[in-house]
Amino acid sequence: MAVYPVIMCGGSGTRLWPASSPARPKQFIALTGPRSSFQETVLRLSGLADAQAPVIVAGVAHREAIAAQLEEIGVRAIVLLEPEARDSAAAMAAAGVWIARQDPAGIAVVLSADHEVPDAAAFRSAVEQAVTGATAGQIVTLGVKPGSPSPAYGYIRPGPGSGLRPVEAFVEKPDAATAQTYLDQGYLWNSGNFVLSAAVLKAELAAHAPEVLAAAEAGVAEAGEGDVLTLGPSFRTAPKISIDYAVMERTKVAAVLPVDFVWSDVGAWDAVLAVAPLDPDGNAAPDGTLFEQARGNFVRAPGGMRVAVAGLDNVGVIVEGRSVLVLDLAASQSVKAVADRLKSAPALGTFADLEAARAWYDTWLMASALPLWWSLGADHIQGGFRDSLSVNGRPVAAPRRARVQARQAYVYASAGMLGWVGPWQDAVDHALNGFTTRFRRPDGLFRTQVSETGEVLDETAMVYDQAFALLALATAYKADRSRRGLVGLASQTRESLDGLRHPAGGYREAIAWPYQANCHMHLLEAALAWAELGEPGWDALADELVALALTRFIDAEAGFLREFFSEDWSPAAGVEGRIVEPGHQFEWAWLLERWGILRNRDDARSAARTLFEHGIRGIDPVRGVAINALWDDGSIKDGQARLWPQTEYIKAALILDRPDHALVGLNG
Repeated sequence: MAVYPVIMCGGSGTRLWPASSPARPKQFIALTGPRSSFQETVLRLSGLADAQAPVIVAGVAHREAIAAQLEEIGVRAIVLLEPEARDSAAAMAAAGVWIARQDPAGIAVVLSADHEVPDAAAFRSAVEQAVTGATAGQIVTLGVKPGSPSPAYGYIRPGPGSGLRPVEAFVEKPDAATAQTYLDQGYLWNSGNFVLSAAVLKAELAAHAPEVLAAAEAGVAEAGEGDVLTLGPSFRTAPKISIDYAVMERTKVAAVLPVDFVWSDVGAWDAVLAVAPLDPDGNAAPDGTLFEQARGNFVRAPGGMRVAVAGLDNVGVIVEGRSVLVLDLAASQSVKAVADRLKSAPALGTFADLEAARAWYDTWLMASALPLWWSLGADHIQGGFRDSLSVNGRPVAAPRRARVQARQAYVYASAGMLGWVGPWQDAVDHALNGFTTRFRRPDGLFRTQVSETGEVLDETAMVYDQAFALLALATAYKADRSRRGLVGLASQTRESLDGLRHPAGGYREAIAWPYQANCHMHLLEAALAWAELGEPGWDALADELVALALTRFIDAEAGFLREFFSEDWSPAAGVEGRIVEPGHQFEWAWLLERWGILRNRDDARSAARTLFEHGIRGIDPVRGVAINALWDDGSIKDGQARLWPQTEYIKAALILDRPDHALVGLNG
């Protein structure tokens, strides 16, 4: 009989704030050892008899966390991603439906990802006993013999007998006095773990929650095949209900197996202390924490931070980022109320309005960033600008890239037009002189890279670099119309680009994926800059690039923009063709709105608004930042956040008159 571990990864663990959050819930945090409870749960089942690859059920936002943590422990799994959380009944239903499609006789062992069970062997032994009951058609839950009259858990009243017993009642979390009564009467803690056949799960759902089952079946069917599946849109229609209410309190086949191993759902800070390694005074803390006349305390703080506790007992001190929680561990259950209150509180260090943000950034730019890069970033001996500085302002030895020189010319020309009183013209000349003398090839295009002293390191002419060169030339000319020679240099560069043209339209980029949207986006920005200056020849290039975006780069049905393409500009095969970058949705929205206004084209402006909405899907709801990349089904490819997508988010929000989103971007 094949056994399928099912690991449920829902929940945000708000009682473990500030360490646990919706973006990084407790099951993915190392709370009691070097591994997360999710990893420990996966490994706990690795020695289970007849076990198949585990089935993980989680939200799409945690795709990357799951993949990374499975890779760390070397385990392959099937991952079912919920497009929207619909509670435990729908999550279990999806797993049951998937198992039944693979193995109609399969047994599911359904576990929460955030439980602590130190004795893995005892746990596996209990599960194997429960499998016997599941094979006979029962839904078996593991009932833990209570170690204390805890009001933090639900309880089960078992029927008479020994071993596997019928369930007489499930009861909610009691108050302390009632919990003691339950303890005296032989009640068991409800662990929330279930062992049952996929067939029985489907039958009980059909009888008691048919809408949940229907949504799960459709969602699994729409997900397709593979190891990582995003449940289809029909899953969103499932009623939001727990498995306890949907099935367990109604079924006639519930049974409980009493178990006597140590178990905790590690749901609050006092529970973390209960399973953590302790010093002789009962304190749990990272190395370097100081205790003086203090007992029974719990401290969690990042490395490099020193915490001292003096004259206090049973206190928790939890430091996470810019948040600090200090609590009486007896009040651990009240942390959820604190986390709930903070949801409506303004974030720390945020701007009240756009004017406040503008004033702060104006000061930072004019007084800090621009002087720093002219004084320390410019190489006043060899010429040009350095690519990077260390955190203490020292030059970092590295080759010089064409795009950096062009960007610095653009930045200081823009600074001059914004009113910077520093030597912006000197900075522009410094960047352009080094750029045009060291990076320009005989064919009129700009090479990619030279050494610090000017030797050619990479002769490649990338469309991306030509685009930044053209934008820099346009901005320098706009800032100072006496630089008329820049007009001819830009025209020559544009004409030289014809050598990189693609017969199907657009240009071939000199990278592993030559057919991409990104270089065309930057080329459109440069073409618009020149067109807005009234120079001839640039309107046609801008029009051509917009047409390519509207007909090829942007998905005709969904309206989002893809990154990589095949030679005929159809989406690239494989994972490359599925990549969607929120920052580029915003950047193209900004450009298409500009072009649409210039050309009076409503179709481009409509596409810009659609792209903006797709970009918003990549905004992390907790951090308020645009993440690096999504997949084309809306799931997360890369949940990290770089700086440049935030600037594109703000630019697009402002040009599309979305000040609410501009402020979110600035505060994020």
